[in-house]
Amino acid sequence: MINVDLVINEAVEWIKSTVEAAGAKGVVFGLSGGIDSAVVAALCKKAYPFNSLGVIMPCYSNPIDEEHAIAVAEAIGLETKTVVLDQTFDSMKSVLGVQESDPRLAVANIKSRLRMITLYYYGGCRNYLVAGTGNRCEFTIGYFTKYGDGGVDFMPLTSFVKSEVVELAYKLGIPGAVITKPPTAGLWENQTDEGEMGMSYPELDKYILTGNAEEHIKKKVDEMNRRSEHKRTAPPRFVPSEKQNI
Repeated sequence: MINVDLVINEAVEWIKSTVEAAGAKGVVFGLSGGIDSAVVAALCKKAYPFNSLGVIMPCYSNPIDEEHAIAVAEAIGLETKTVVLDQTFDSMKSVLGVQESDPRLAVANIKSRLRMITLYYYGGCRNYLVAGTGNRCEFTIGYFTKYGDGGVDFMPLTSFVKSEVVELAYKLGIPGAVITKPPTAGLWENQTDEGEMGMSYPELDKYILTGNAEEHIKKKVDEMNRRSEHKRTAPPRFVPSEKQNI
């Protein structure tokens, strides 16, 4: 980015106007210990110094993620709440009759959707909007859970590829350990974004920004984008022919 300070100022003003337009009083978001949520936290804290809430939601998570989330909160002076979802996750699996043979992603996505419910509870209690933490890379290929981390009121980072999020993070004073660790959604042990996506962030950044990439990367990204279009748009609605002109 040419002028990171200007971008940050514009983002902060956009968050303010978005929240005010909804008649809300502040912002709530998940604080995962990752770089994207850290940048969203810092931007929201600038927009609403006294009305920003970061919710830490471990669910059989790596303890280092909670440590990093707390480090981010301390660095920017952010109010937090911690909601441990382990037992709730187990209860949902029991109610649903989850089996070992079930698709791993279908089971793991329960975690993301429990977190969405948690954020909207606090948002409803405080009249806060829920901020999403997805970046442009994730949004482009649909690397988010529908009605999970994709279930939000506004998205501050979907104009920024991963390398640009890193630029913002350094400028916003995010702890170095959060910036440099391998990105992960934390859905299962040793899971990483790049491992699940099947490509590196630099490869994805380059293709999104320039249109240049190895052919197999182009095909993979284009197909992921096509198949995930339903995640980025409102649900399709049937309209009978007799009502199409009404």
